[in-house]
Order: sequence, then structure tokens, then C-alpha cells
Amino acid sequence: MSGVKRKRNVLNVKQKLEILQKLDNGESARNDAEDVLNERNAISHSAALQAVETLLDYMGQKRFDYDDITTVHKICVDIRQEMNKQQKQRRITDFLSSQC
Repeated sequence: MSGVKRKRNVLNVKQKLEILQKLDNGESARNDAEDVLNERNAISHSAALQAVETLLDYMGQKRFDYDDITTVHKICVDIRQEMNKQQKQRRITDFLSSQC
């Protein structure tokens, strides 16, 4: 397959932010991601966090406006908080199920 080039679909910044905002609001971003990337998997919080952190690095290198960077950083914080909340819920569920 060395001579075959695959078309690579990539989310642009606006699309990434829209998906992250939907995740932050507890909505599913699955359909949006599938439309753009033709994938059948929902975006995980860790994948979203990695994408936003990469975006932050890029914004820092290109010297984006401080307010824009702050807004994207807040999305990172929100994703981490949601991940921690879900992890805490899993621990409680695991603890309670082990007590039965």
C-alpha cells in the first residue's frame, strides 16, 4: 500500500470546540464526529482533552489572544472535572457492588 494515499479527515478548531462544548453540556457529540470523520465511536473525554491540550499548545506557539487561550483552558478544566466526577461515580458504584 505504499503507493496509495488515504484521504485524512481532520476536525478544524471550530468543529473541535463545538464538540467539546456539547460534551461539556452532557450532550452526545457522536453524530457530529461521525459526520466529519465517518467514525462509529463517540469521542471519549480523554481524546477530547488531548485534542484541546494540543490546541492550547498550538495557540501558545502562535501567540493567540489571551482571552481565547483562557476560554480553551477553561474547556480543559471542565473536561478534567467531568472525568474526575465520572471516576468518582465509578468508584462508588464499584464499592457498593462489592459490598453486596
